[in-house]
Amino acid sequence: MKERKRRITAFLACVAILLSAFSTAAAATSGGEVIFPQGSSSVEVYMGGKRVLEGKAALIDSVTYVAIREFSDLIEDTEVSWDAKTRTAVVTKGTKVITATEGDRYIYADGRCFYTVTPIRIISNKMFLPVRAIAKALGVEVTWDGTTRSVKLRDTGVMPLSGDRFYNADDLFWLSRIISAEAKGESLLGQIAVGNVVINRRNSRSYPNTIYGVIFDRKGGTQFSPVSFGTIYQKPTASSIIAAKICLEGYSISNEILFFMNPRIATNNWIAKNRTFEFRIGNHDFYS
Repeated sequence: MKERKRRITAFLACVAILLSAFSTAAAATSGGEVIFPQGSSSVEVYMGGKRVLEGKAALIDSVTYVAIREFSDLIEDTEVSWDAKTRTAVVTKGTKVITATEGDRYIYADGRCFYTVTPIRIISNKMFLPVRAIAKALGVEVTWDGTTRSVKLRDTGVMPLSGDRFYNADDLFWLSRIISAEAKGESLLGQIAVGNVVINRRNSRSYPNTIYGVIFDRKGGTQFSPVSFGTIYQKPTASSIIAAKICLEGYSISNEILFFMNPRIATNNWIAKNRTFEFRIGNHDFYS
C-alpha cells in the first residue's frame, strides 16, 4: 500500500513538473505582466503614430529590447511559435523563417545572421531581444529619438533578401574558413574580430581588394599561417560561418584593426613591435 502511494505521489509530481514546464514555455511568447531587470527603464515605441508595445519594451544595458511575439504581431501575416526543447522562438512570414534562441547574440533569418550584440533574454517567461535585429529581419525601419528616449517604427513592407542572394558565395566560403582555421574555439566576438581584420584589409589600399586575395596574399611572406599549414581548406565550424555572415552584414568591432596574433604561441614578434595594440579578445591580441 505504501509502495502504491509512493508511485502515485511520484507520478503526480512528474505531471506537475511537466505542466509547469509547458506553462513556462507557452508563456515565453505569450501575454502577461513583465518585470524588467533592476536598472532597466521603460521605452515608448510608436508605429504609424500610435503607441505600441506598452509594457513590452525596455532599455536594458543601453539597448532597446522588445518582446518578440508582440513585435512580430505588429507585422501582417506573421506567426510565432515556441520550441521549448531548444528555447527558440520561430517567426514565420510567408516562406521566410526567423529563429531566435535564448542566450544567443544573433538571430537567424532566412539564411542570414543579424547580430544582436547583447544576448537574447527570457524575462518574466517572455522572450526579449534587441529591437534592431528583429526589425531588420522583418523589414522594419527603426529610429531612436534621443530627446524623448523613444523608438519609432516604420514597416517598409519589404522583407530583406535571403542569405543565398545577399552574401557573395565566394566571400562567405573563404571568410568562414579563415575564421575557423585561425579562431576555432574562440568566442563569437573573437571570431568576428578575426573576420574584421580580413575585411579591413580588403578595404585598405595596402592589400588586395578581395577576401580571397587578402587571405592568399604573399606580399612580404604568407600573411595567414593556415594557408601554409593547409588548414584553410578544412570544413569551417558552424560558429565561424555565423561569424563570417555577421561580418558580411557589415558589423565591425573596429574598422582599424589589420593584424592579430596569439602572443603565447607566436614565433615572430614583428606585429607587437611595429603595430599599435588595440585590444585583446580571448587568445588574440589585435593591432592597427
